[in-house]
Amino acid sequence: MTNRRILTQHAVTGEWLTHDLPLEGLEYGPDLNGPGSLTGTLAPKLAAQATRLVDPGTTLLYVEENDEIRWGGLVWDARPRGNTLTLEAASWSSYLHCRHDLHGELNGRGPYTYADRTNVMRDIWSYAQSVADGSLGVIVDTTTSGATIGTPADPYKFNAWETPNLGERFDELADGDATPDYTCATSWNTSRTAVIKRIRIGWPRLGARRTDISFASGVNILEDPEIVLSGDDYAQVVIASGQGDGSAKRRQTSAVRNGRLRLEHVLDLPDIKANDVLASRAARERVRRQKLGTVDQIVIRDHPAAPFGSWQIGDDIYTRIHNAWTSYTGWCRITGWATRPDAPGGPQATVHLAPADTFQYGGTA
Repeated sequence: MTNRRILTQHAVTGEWLTHDLPLEGLEYGPDLNGPGSLTGTLAPKLAAQATRLVDPGTTLLYVEENDEIRWGGLVWDARPRGNTLTLEAASWSSYLHCRHDLHGELNGRGPYTYADRTNVMRDIWSYAQSVADGSLGVIVDTTTSGATIGTPADPYKFNAWETPNLGERFDELADGDATPDYTCATSWNTSRTAVIKRIRIGWPRLGARRTDISFASGVNILEDPEIVLSGDDYAQVVIASGQGDGSAKRRQTSAVRNGRLRLEHVLDLPDIKANDVLASRAARERVRRQKLGTVDQIVIRDHPAAPFGSWQIGDDIYTRIHNAWTSYTGWCRITGWATRPDAPGGPQATVHLAPADTFQYGGTA
């Protein structure tokens, strides 16, 4: 039987607020290149104490199972619905979306020319946590990469008059086919006296190709997943439209000829001015839109074929789906999941997937 408890902590003082918050309907999990999320409802008898137990924007929340922290983040939303109060939380990188560069160039750390993207990612967190009452104690991996940003002709800048959003910039640095990956992680320290809040960075990618576990219909996949074949979403020509107006508007195009009728898609990115970033985003979107019949998500149960906790963000899992409508077999990459530990019939997880054939893997843990 799983021993689970929900802990909450004040983000500034570090004071423990609750050691066993009785959340019901718990659903939580991480994302690739995103914060991941948590939802749950507070029992009616405690809803009136919500402002004392959880203060949105200042309360940290952790899910501990069998003495290990499985998820951590900030409570962002708490609202009554009927006789219960629903909580929504997101992990560490979500905090950056509520922070801006008010000094310019991350207070002297930029501008950047041929800069390793991972260094800029660390500088963003360093700047954010250097301001009074702005530190979560987040540690960013020291991983380096071969992905650079900025050129002498077009440096990567943080202009103070634009008040750049730190979360948008952080996610932008991990958005592309040849960019580092990140995910948010949480654990106890070795003495269990403090929580380690970590941004894991992988280069060239997080995860590994797993031959020891698998997802399969009739084994651990619970429902027939929807497989969409949509010409509306297909394109082998993608135009990324960036910052600027009129003839000065930045634009990069990624296109191929593949024997199909030409279909085009415009990707509107008005906040991006760097041409290399636009080109990377266009190429990534084109590759994504050229794939028909992919599996976006599956619902699985805890099973020896792939026990819960045995996979990580970024892993390739061999997936077999067979039903009356389709037969699909191939490698799928895990881009996120949401665990429902108290689902009827036993724990379930909705696992989000992407095609794995374009990914490379390195040795980052």
